[in-house]
Amino acid sequence: MKVKSLALLGSTGSIGQTTVDIIKKTKQFKVLVLVANSNYLKIMNQITTLNPKVVIIHDLDTFHKIKKIHNFKKTIILNDIKNLNKFVSKVDICISAIPGIAGLAPTLDFIKISKKILLANKESIICGWNLIKKTATKYKTHLIPIDSEHFSISELTKNYLNRDIEKIYITASGGPFLKLKKSKFKNIKPVDAIKHPKWKMGKKISVDSATLMNKVLELTEAIRLFPFDSNKYEILIHPQSLVHAIVKLKNGTTFFLYHLPDMKIPISNALFDSKFDYFKYFKNKNLDNFSCLNLEFFAVDKEKFSTIELISEMKKSDSAPIAINAINEIFVDEFLKNNIGFNDILAYLKLVLKDKDYIKSLNMPCSSIKNIYKIDTWARNLAYKIIKKNKIK
Repeated sequence: MKVKSLALLGSTGSIGQTTVDIIKKTKQFKVLVLVANSNYLKIMNQITTLNPKVVIIHDLDTFHKIKKIHNFKKTIILNDIKNLNKFVSKVDICISAIPGIAGLAPTLDFIKISKKILLANKESIICGWNLIKKTATKYKTHLIPIDSEHFSISELTKNYLNRDIEKIYITASGGPFLKLKKSKFKNIKPVDAIKHPKWKMGKKISVDSATLMNKVLELTEAIRLFPFDSNKYEILIHPQSLVHAIVKLKNGTTFFLYHLPDMKIPISNALFDSKFDYFKYFKNKNLDNFSCLNLEFFAVDKEKFSTIELISEMKKSDSAPIAINAINEIFVDEFLKNNIGFNDILAYLKLVLKDKDYIKSLNMPCSSIKNIYKIDTWARNLAYKIIKKNKIK
């Protein structure tokens, strides 16, 4: 098999490290570009083991530290993407996994030089899908979602049209507090919220899973990615995290995609066009072929996880998801810093929706990356105002 060139954006995050694991095991990819932020030790390890042609380090202190202390003969160290085209003009595959809105600009830049983009940054899709799609069409770049839910929807619906589909269910584990009484939520600490029962994820996405905001974002992402009516999507609680999407057809049949809660599965299948021998490279002792007999599915408790009320809000305009995503990021960050409580995340989000400035923002233009960042910055400032105002009270 021909070795393919690869760019990895967000190389030190959970998706990035999982991808690195696949690359090391299969030895069928040559890493041309790594993009990272500030994790010095992980960046150094990846440079040493992967020998990339170019490493882009966004954090200035980390960039200077690595540039000053280490003299890499085979690796070029840059602080931004501006001069990348001097060293790399084309890559076969790019994995976009920089978290948050920060991933949008790099994704758009790499679409221009990549044959295929594997998307693992829901915020970029939610906030800038029109730009991503337009750029991908212009440069004939193939877009593939690799979040487990969207990978599953893609696999299950590829032979069907909108008219064939009755319902599409996106599953949610329910997070660490599925069985915790709502009255106990006020006592939740960050250390509790980041302990996801099934997945190994970053802190921010783990908190989003605990509030169910992650599913609100994923449903919005699905509406962007797939050509199906938005009212066909629904969230189901599935504690085992083995079924990631369910598609009910109008002909009376229903399909679901079942796989272990392991991101190596959707990532590797996307890398190898669904022709990957997972069990050859990753022996998983937890596989139980009969566990599917005990699968559970049930509706979301809307009183306990009222975050899903935001789904309708996200559909109001193209700017609404940009603002809500940004505001949620601030509230989650403040919770992780112990500056606000777990219940405050949702309570403050609901206050935002009643804010006169937010209501006015629903008509803000978002046809360019400049406008998207403008809405994002404005929304973050509004989030801090809401926190300050309610702390004074």
